[in-house]
Formats: sequence, C-alpha cells, structure tokens
Amino acid sequence: MTVLIYVDTSKQVGDPDHLKVFANADAAATWFAENDPEGVAFEYEVLGMKGRKRQPPADGRKASRAMPEGLARCASVVPGRIP
Repeated sequence: MTVLIYVDTSKQVGDPDHLKVFANADAAATWFAENDPEGVAFEYEVLGMKGRKRQPPADGRKASRAMPEGLARCASVVPGRIP
C-alpha cells in the first residue's frame, strides 16, 4: 500500500498544514485541483503493509493502481507535477 504526500514548504515542521497525506491518487488530484494546481506529491510505501491484499473500493469499482490523468506517479522521492 502506498500513500501520496504533499509538503508545504511555507509552513514550519510540525504545523498541521505542513504535510498532507492522501490515501489515493484521486484524493490527491481533487485536493491539488482545489488548493495547489502547481503542487508536487511524493509516493511512499506504507511500512508494515507488505503481504496484505488490496481491498477493492467500497463503491464496487475495480481496484486500480492507475493514476488519474494529470497526476504523475512518483517513486520514493521523485516529484510528480500536476499541470
């Protein structure tokens, strides 16, 4: 399982708005569209989750690792820009 993380460098470390953690690319894309269209997200593996099966979305859609258009997949600390 991975999460996408956004860092607001204008905020101090520890400020509640310094980091945004998104459970999936759809949530990140929605937030970026409304708050920071030029923002950068990083994708990180959640520790302790290896070996667990991915759960399908609750709304019955097929589970997918595909990123929405405009949101680039990032490996570890390689940024992906949202146009």
